[in-house]
Amino acid sequence: MDNSQDSSISQDRALLAQGGEKALAELLALHREKLERIVSFRLSPVLRSRIDPADVLQEAYFEISRRINEFIEGSPVSFFVWVRQKTIQSLIDIHRNHTREKRDAHRELPLASSPYGQTTSISIARLLLDDITSPSQAAVRDEEVQQLQSALESMNETDREVIAMRHFEHLSNQQVAEVLDISPTAASNRYVRAAAKLAEILNQHHSRRPMP
Repeated sequence: MDNSQDSSISQDRALLAQGGEKALAELLALHREKLERIVSFRLSPVLRSRIDPADVLQEAYFEISRRINEFIEGSPVSFFVWVRQKTIQSLIDIHRNHTREKRDAHRELPLASSPYGQTTSISIARLLLDDITSPSQAAVRDEEVQQLQSALESMNETDREVIAMRHFEHLSNQQVAEVLDISPTAASNRYVRAAAKLAEILNQHHSRRPMP
C-alpha cells in the first residue's frame, strides 16, 4: 500500500472518530450505489423474489455501525473495502438463514463453498447472457446459463473473483489488491490472465451456440 493510500485511510479513521454516526452515514451514502450493485450481483437468483438489496444493506449498515471501531482502531484496508467485506458477510448470513428456514426435501437454496455465499460463476453467467430475455427464450437462456456457468467453473476461483470485482462490482485495481491482500501489480497481472481465460471461454461458448 502506498503512502497516499495510507493517508486516505488515516483521514477516514480520524473523520469517523470525530464525527460519529453522522460522519459514518455520510461516508456510507457516498458508496451506497456501488454497494447496491455488489449485493445485486452476489444475490442468489433463488432468493431474488424474497430479498431486496436494500434490505441487505440495512442489515449491513447496522453491523457496520456496531463494529465501526474495528476500522477506526486500525483496519489495514480502505473504508470502502472494509465496508464491502461487512456487506458481503451480511449477505452470506442472510443466505444461510433463508437456507435453514426454507430447505425441504425437494428444494435447496444454493450456497457456495466460496466466502461470498454463492458461486460467482452463476452471477457472471447470468449477467453475460442477459441479452436473452423474451419468455419464448427463457428455457434456452436457462440452459445456456448452466452451460456457461459450468465452463466458468474451470477457471481458478481467485481469477473468477478478479473478473467479478473488476467487471461487475466495478472495483479499481487498488481495491482488488486490497481485497486479495496482494500488490497492485500482482492484482493487475492476475486480471490480465483472468480476462484472457474468460475471453477463451466466451469464444468457445459462442461457437457452440445454435444459430437463431
